[in-house]
Amino acid sequence: MRATQICAAAAVALLAVVVCAGPASAHTSLQNASPGIGSTAGPPNLVVLTYADPVRLTQVLISDTAGRHYQSGPSFAVDNTVTERIASTLPNGLYTVAWRVVSPDGHPVEGTYQFTVAGSTAAALAPVQAAGQTNTPAGTSVWWIGLVVLLVVGVGAGVVVVRRGLKADADAGG
Repeated sequence: MRATQICAAAAVALLAVVVCAGPASAHTSLQNASPGIGSTAGPPNLVVLTYADPVRLTQVLISDTAGRHYQSGPSFAVDNTVTERIASTLPNGLYTVAWRVVSPDGHPVEGTYQFTVAGSTAAALAPVQAAGQTNTPAGTSVWWIGLVVLLVVGVGAGVVVVRRGLKADADAGG
């Protein structure tokens, strides 16, 4: 019976450590943007975002104040730089860049910034929205939930194995 209690206490301690462990501090951050954050510029052909660390699974949305999207196809990343093509010449106005990337530690990081286009000769045309572009909010990573479930199942299986071993020992000795 004492071995069962020790095993159960160890399992609870291990579970507490895993569940209460803080996330790694390897989240990346946006270091530079072109067009610049809060800037006024001529109509750009690209949005280029530079992060502190290499990123993956990138997504960039470029929208005007009416919510129309102007990105052209998926964004692409090379190390810590993400580039998004703009579908057409942007008319004058305020634009929002919404971005989402996955940092080196596996956590999604997202943000937005605005820039203004001035001096454009383009009329306000109906923009093209890239197929397959969706805006997915960041949340708890699925792998983290899976890890906790796997740990709980493993601890439960360990307790069952230890109990069976103790019962077999008791039956053999008695």
